Amino acid sequence: QVQLVESGGGLVQPGGSLRLSCAASGFTFSSYAMSWYRQAPGKERELVAYIASAGGSTNYATSVKGRFTISRDNAKNTVYLQMNSLKPEDTAVYYCNARRSVPVRVYWGQGTQVTVSS
Repeated sequence: QVQLVESGGGLVQPGGSLRLSCAASGFTFSSYAMSWYRQAPGKERELVAYIASAGGSTNYATSVKGRFTISRDNAKNTVYLQMNSLKPEDTAVYYCNARRSVPVRVYWGQGTQVTVSS
């Protein structure tokens, strides 16, 4: 019933752009903070970007500040990650995450591959 369905991943050249989308269903989207995580081969999963439930507060990993932008549309139950000036180091599986604190509940998307290469 609960689903986080990601789209927009793929192959892009260094310096290019990509927009990831995560469509949510089966829960009250507007009550959840949303995040994007990524995991590169041989590396731990890391937080890339965060946005509060109402969209007023965001946070980014230092490595992506100024290049990535997280946003959400609560009317569409969708969170986005706009990725510009992509680097080979951005290559990873990107995961959509939903979290509610009271009471605690966490959902994960299936992950989508982003590859930055010539």
